[in-house]
Amino acid sequence: MPTAVSLFSGCGGSDDGLRAAGFDVLMANDVLAYARDLYTENFGGTEYVLKDIRQIKHFPSADLLIGCYPCQGFSQAGVRQPDRNINFLYREFVRALRLIKPKAFVVENVSGMVREDNFHLFQNQVVRFRTSGYRVRSAILDARHFGVAQERRRLFFVGIRSDLGETYEFPHPTHRLPGEEPSSLPQCPTIKDAIGDLPAWPEGEIDVQPFHWYYLSRNRYRGWDEQSKTIVASSRHAPLHPSSPKLLRVHTDKWIFESDAPARRISYREAARLQGFGDLRFPETQGIASRYRVIGNAVPPPVFKAVAAALPDVW
Repeated sequence: MPTAVSLFSGCGGSDDGLRAAGFDVLMANDVLAYARDLYTENFGGTEYVLKDIRQIKHFPSADLLIGCYPCQGFSQAGVRQPDRNINFLYREFVRALRLIKPKAFVVENVSGMVREDNFHLFQNQVVRFRTSGYRVRSAILDARHFGVAQERRRLFFVGIRSDLGETYEFPHPTHRLPGEEPSSLPQCPTIKDAIGDLPAWPEGEIDVQPFHWYYLSRNRYRGWDEQSKTIVASSRHAPLHPSSPKLLRVHTDKWIFESDAPARRISYREAARLQGFGDLRFPETQGIASRYRVIGNAVPPPVFKAVAAALPDVW
């Protein structure tokens, strides 16, 4: 079984996908205590190092290195500040890459990194990967193409060590999107497929804060037969549950509910399902905001499984 080291691992979405693709994850790392708690509760057997990566000086030898370093400054939903220090943690990933010298690596990040104002950072990463001795490919993948009932487009870098003489090819979709030409591929699952069997109003699992003006500055609604809006890390900004009234556009930045019927956000447990996890066990060590946060920051496991399974057999 090929081995992997996981950095910026969060609660384990990438690692869950890796295991499904046949990898043994030797080490995981993050700075969020609740991410570690959720990971170890559901994905035991991996050493989880709860520490700032800049303080980690030694890493296990492994065939594969993966990382989903922070992306707040690149995100469409974030502060969009490409000069924030947090956006340069990719240099720490490169440091680990040069120390471990794995046969391959995989990086996931937000698609906003390829925007014009961020593109110099995108290019700098490619240069660092190549000068570290890797043939690098990049692509933006839509989670819906891999059976995830959620609109989520993310950038992936994949590198194969140059001396191995292999080039990576990204996986073909396993599912078709709504509106795409009919094919032999199954339709992407819907919200109903993902969470339709869960309780209608799960007590204690929903952020019940009022819907403030910023929440109602855009359409957060998707119906049962659609795919979810992107699952985010902020509990206050979680998408509306399909049982809620639809939102009507008043003007560009203002939406209102079409009726006074009860409305609610999706729960953190529903968010996990919509990210492509199974039914997770949520430790009681921290509260509701932390649960939403680590799920919203996660990589959908089916997407990472597909990316890892497409790696050439260099092990």
